[in-house]
Amino acid sequence: MQNTSHAVMAQRFEPKDSADDFPTPPWATRALIEHIIGTHNVEGMSCLEPAAGRGYMANPLNEYFVKVEAADAHPYGFCQVKDFLKYPYEAQSHDWVITNPPFRLAEQFVERARFVARRGFAILARTVFLESVGRYEGIFRSTPPTIFAQFSERVPMVKGRVDPKASTATGYGWFVWLQGKNHPSTELKWIPPCRKALERPGDYRNAQISSLPSLFPEM
Repeated sequence: MQNTSHAVMAQRFEPKDSADDFPTPPWATRALIEHIIGTHNVEGMSCLEPAAGRGYMANPLNEYFVKVEAADAHPYGFCQVKDFLKYPYEAQSHDWVITNPPFRLAEQFVERARFVARRGFAILARTVFLESVGRYEGIFRSTPPTIFAQFSERVPMVKGRVDPKASTATGYGWFVWLQGKNHPSTELKWIPPCRKALERPGDYRNAQISSLPSLFPEM
């Protein structure tokens, strides 16, 4: 019998070679822009989504940024196949890097995004990403995020798809770094309940049928 206790359900373990395919419901990406970064702070800017999968995050980002480049290390059929940790992106080549990285690679994504982003970068991760001595020593002690924004309502993520009826015992938050600013401490924010306000018709269709007219050409 499956153990469905909250302690067990809040954990998610994937093999080392897994694509860690847990798409982000589009409303959770809009929440970052609407409630944390601010729409006026991204107008006319470019954004890289380097773990785009089927486009469930890249599509809503395209509503706010003038240019969105989507890529992924795995061939989902939505975007260019590029491994963010290996592809030779130029330093500060994009205004923003925003993504939901594979959890086991999140630390490497943070370091890579710091190199690629000109204005700032943000990763969506389980709240437990705040924990561990390794992450404290490697990231948080010297370069803490400018903002940690905790969702006040749960963000259901299902392997391989988005599902409007899904539920979860796992908490998620946005970790946001602003470039060129020394922030000795992290500002804690809460994302207010906003799912109903930020969901759009078509959010739960297969994102591969959508197009991104502002995708950058092959670099």
